[in-house]
Amino acid sequence: MFKRLVTTALLFGMAATAPPAAAMGCAPRDHIVERLKDRYSETLTAAGLETTSETRQRMLEIWSNPENGSYTVLLTDPTGVSCIVGYGSEFHTIAAPPKGELG
Repeated sequence: MFKRLVTTALLFGMAATAPPAAAMGCAPRDHIVERLKDRYSETLTAAGLETTSETRQRMLEIWSNPENGSYTVLLTDPTGVSCIVGYGSEFHTIAAPPKGELG
């Protein structure tokens, strides 16, 4: 019984002290954008505002490289800190359907 209690406490303790996954990919926006341009030749492809409360909004950006299909999704808060929330390959755009027609 004591052995299980200690093992459980250690596992939960280690999980509690680990940094959150989102914090590992966060930095000032300028730093991340510079790296996306220089290292991956990505350019801003799409952007929009996400409303998180009545007074606070975050900007969602998609950066991509049409030549190799790489992409990165950033979420930037009003203080200028961006977090990478997704990235991958095989990015492509989809033409908008004619007005009144849903895909």
